Amino acid sequence: MAEEVAVGSPDGTRIACWRSGSGEPLVLVHGTTADHRRWARVLPHLEAHFTVFAVDRRGRGASGDAPDYRIEREFEDVVAVVAAIGEPVTLLGHSYGGICAMEAALRTSAVRRLILYEPPIPVGAEIYAPGLIERMSRLLESGDGEAILTTFMTNVVRMPVEEVEYIRSRPDWDDRVATAHTVVREIHAHDAYRFEPERWRGFATPTLLLLGSESPSFFAAATELLCATLPRSTRRLLPGQQHLAMETAPTLFADELLRYVGEQRESPA
Repeated sequence: MAEEVAVGSPDGTRIACWRSGSGEPLVLVHGTTADHRRWARVLPHLEAHFTVFAVDRRGRGASGDAPDYRIEREFEDVVAVVAAIGEPVTLLGHSYGGICAMEAALRTSAVRRLILYEPPIPVGAEIYAPGLIERMSRLLESGDGEAILTTFMTNVVRMPVEEVEYIRSRPDWDDRVATAHTVVREIHAHDAYRFEPERWRGFATPTLLLLGSESPSFFAAATELLCATLPRSTRRLLPGQQHLAMETAPTLFADELLRYVGEQRESPA
């Protein structure tokens, strides 16, 4: 059973993590609309190999929040979690959480390996249709959390209908609706985020880039940009998958992660 542990971020926000398993530390950073339960299906495949720390990002789950939101505070949250563990970690970030993880890895020397699953790095490809951000803001003003979630899933992540219905059927759906305001603020923050390749030229951390073969093209373009930019990056395709392989194909997802970690252990340089 997972044990809750808490870390204080530099701005005083309480960041909760859920610790389970045994072995070297693996930190999991979820994306938009989720909390630490995003990893539930893949956890059994990881806990035999790692001590897993599944983070609740600020405003979700057991974590606290702050009155004003800035994406940089999320980077600091991940750094604080890594620092509290007290030894080098493997850091895995999904989607928006992938941006948080990679920016955190630039701010600490305690990340042994970085794994990024489809971080939506802006590459010039259209992610938000014209007027979509304004529409999401109006939905927030009207208090329609369900519409915020379904609009985000279908119009931004472009999930197939069956994946959206699967998420709606999960027991954590009501919790997602209750935190729908975090979706809108993250869309605004992401729209303003700028990836600057020159900041990463000397980045020495080995990095695995995971991409679903059926994911929207902007995820593929972002992955290609990262592969060309990060000096020690490796790209792996998840066949038949889109943006939620940790849920739709947990064995495949875990196998790719374990294979990469095994390769890195054999050739740490």
